[in-house]
Amino acid sequence: MSLVVLTSASGSPGVTTTALALALTWRRPCLLVEADPTGGSAIAAGYLRGSIVPPEAMIELALAQQDGRNLLDTLAQVSLELPGSVIRFVPGTRSHEQARSLVGLWEPLAAALRSLEDTGQDVVVDAGRLGLFGSPEPLIEAADLALLVIRTDLVALSAARSWTETLRERFDSAGARSSLGVLLVSEGEPFGPREVSRVLSLPVMATVAWDPEHAAVLSHGAQPPRPRPWQRLAGRSGWEDSPLLRSIRAADSAITGTIRAARARLDAAQGGRR
Repeated sequence: MSLVVLTSASGSPGVTTTALALALTWRRPCLLVEADPTGGSAIAAGYLRGSIVPPEAMIELALAQQDGRNLLDTLAQVSLELPGSVIRFVPGTRSHEQARSLVGLWEPLAAALRSLEDTGQDVVVDAGRLGLFGSPEPLIEAADLALLVIRTDLVALSAARSWTETLRERFDSAGARSSLGVLLVSEGEPFGPREVSRVLSLPVMATVAWDPEHAAVLSHGAQPPRPRPWQRLAGRSGWEDSPLLRSIRAADSAITGTIRAARARLDAAQGGRR
């Protein structure tokens, strides 16, 4: 149904952790792609605690594209299954020096990822920080929904403001304004969705709770905290019932609802032109 891309303007607002959480809670088959050109698979090193040596997935994809091989076949070969889930992920580059080799990959890869919709598979992409050399901008612009992940303090908003102007111009020129939005991490610290939307002139699609204790499970492979007494009495898991996962599930619903509504509007507009 969708290609969802997460990116950031500055700092470390939690793009990788949020992308991983979204993929793990997604309601349909999902492929998670690490397209951050910074280098090093944060998922392999953090969530998987270095238990695997990730393949040179992005380099293999770049070579396949250069050789004229089918990118979908290569995606199937280089993607890995996340332990304990049905989610597959494509690890990022091992070094930032490899970013130069990926510049020509992003546009054809965007087309390949979008075509996975025909197989009933959705895609969540961690695009890393905007403005880096080798940034996967074609993936961002091809997304059904591109989300700028930010915190809600003045420093984060200041950094995001200039980038949102650039992103709006790109999406406007492509006629895809509805595909761009904001995902807030730590709502109300100190600003909320209404203030952020007004400052950035973009809709806030969802919010993610500030929950470092449970976020560490995804970012560093930490053990889930033990459930609190009231959770045990209610038969609830502390992890499944955490503020983080509750907010991620709500974000899943908001994201899929936004994409469905945008597609319905597009179908109606196309029908009216026939």
